[in-house]
Amino acid sequence: MVHTLIGDVIGSRAITDRAGAQSEIGRVLGEVNTLLTPLQRLEPTVGDEFQGAFETLPDATLAALLIRLGLLPGIDVRCGLGSGEVSVHDASRAPLLQDGPGWWNARGALEEMSVARRAAARTWYVGPESARVNPFLLTRDALVDRLSERGCRMLRLSLLGESQQAIATAEGISKSAVSQQFARGISALRDAQLLFGKAE
Repeated sequence: MVHTLIGDVIGSRAITDRAGAQSEIGRVLGEVNTLLTPLQRLEPTVGDEFQGAFETLPDATLAALLIRLGLLPGIDVRCGLGSGEVSVHDASRAPLLQDGPGWWNARGALEEMSVARRAAARTWYVGPESARVNPFLLTRDALVDRLSERGCRMLRLSLLGESQQAIATAEGISKSAVSQQFARGISALRDAQLLFGKAE
């Protein structure tokens, strides 16, 4: 079973520097490819969408979070996640010509976030155990919405395994200031993501 991700840019029509936005998206996708080693590399597809595939659901959820953290505050994205078989019809094309339940489910998850009751959602999953996974994703992403720009950077570095001292150095602030931010929610977000991976 493959765990797929289809993402799109929120409010893309309002972006004035579209070339700059696409360049930034490409840069962040490249970073996440290096960090997580997906089964299918994350890459832009058509319009303002991008996609990739992962061996595990925790990796797919982490990829969605790292992409969002890397792009905020200038660009926000939604990521639909799916699980299922994937059929590649033409491996010579970029992106690959493919379909199958894995991609249909990811597309269904993206469409689920288009309905009014899911307008605030940023990550949704269609597949086995979705009743367990989606409450985690809804809560995680709502807490990310409360973070400052600096908080997003801190969370990203923490997810990558950086210590609080290293984060303080990167941000040019005291370790005490970092500890305060972690106590206000960054630690909980990091630990929830890591524990979700261990639960699979």
